[in-house]
Amino acid sequence: MTSALFALALLAALAGPLALRLRRRPAFVTGRDGRLSTSTTLALAWTVVLVWLLLATLGYGLTAGGGAAWFEGEHGPLSPLTTVYLPLLGGPYAALIGAKAVVGARLERGTLAKPAPKPTPSGRRPLRELIANDSGRTDLVDLQYVALSAVTLLYVVLFFLSDVGAGLPPLPTEIWALTGAPAGAYLLNKVATRANPVITDVSVRGDRLTVEGGGLTADTARVTVDDTAVPAVPDPATGTLTAPLPDSATPPFTVVVTTRGLRSDPYHYESAGL
Repeated sequence: MTSALFALALLAALAGPLALRLRRRPAFVTGRDGRLSTSTTLALAWTVVLVWLLLATLGYGLTAGGGAAWFEGEHGPLSPLTTVYLPLLGGPYAALIGAKAVVGARLERGTLAKPAPKPTPSGRRPLRELIANDSGRTDLVDLQYVALSAVTLLYVVLFFLSDVGAGLPPLPTEIWALTGAPAGAYLLNKVATRANPVITDVSVRGDRLTVEGGGLTADTARVTVDDTAVPAVPDPATGTLTAPLPDSATPPFTVVVTTRGLRSDPYHYESAGL
């Protein structure tokens, strides 16, 4: 029990200050578009947990374990490191590096829109961005990646706390699939995602509608307000679309942009006074 409490205290000492730092200044775990990065966040989480496991094991070995001799042997406390834990860490880092390469290449070719997100009143990024696409809607691939990674992390932490004296928990080697497979799906999703237009904000001034986002300035851009098509004028300088507001449109209403046959996620506009 004492060793488990020590391990928990060590985890709090490692993760607590880091979480507070990221809450105040999350730039370290945000992507180039300013949103929270799923791949970076999960890679960081696995790094923190692995460092914690190694430090807690080291602390136990040098105190209750009896010293350096405790670490020796074929079935020593660190024996699962190369067969289980490094592969567990490899999946998230492969997804992180691959996603950066894919997104960067697609942005350079103009086959992907990554507009800056709408600022939040607090200036902090919402955790929901970890499981949402650029339009703010839940992305099933991101959701499964986060959920399965969280479950696997929970397995590792609880098994370790149940018997700190045994060292790194000898989990089945197949458990790497719980991070590797979701990470692979996450990376493939980055490759396969179409360059749909993205709406980040809609504003109304008088009888004019202004749509902000990414991928909106194509000559073929078309705006619909509650399924009513309206003529849109793109502004390449600001990356926005302006359109007349239909007489029948009263807040709340839904705005959709279509460019090159690709449709944005619906954006639900409500009056600023609501």
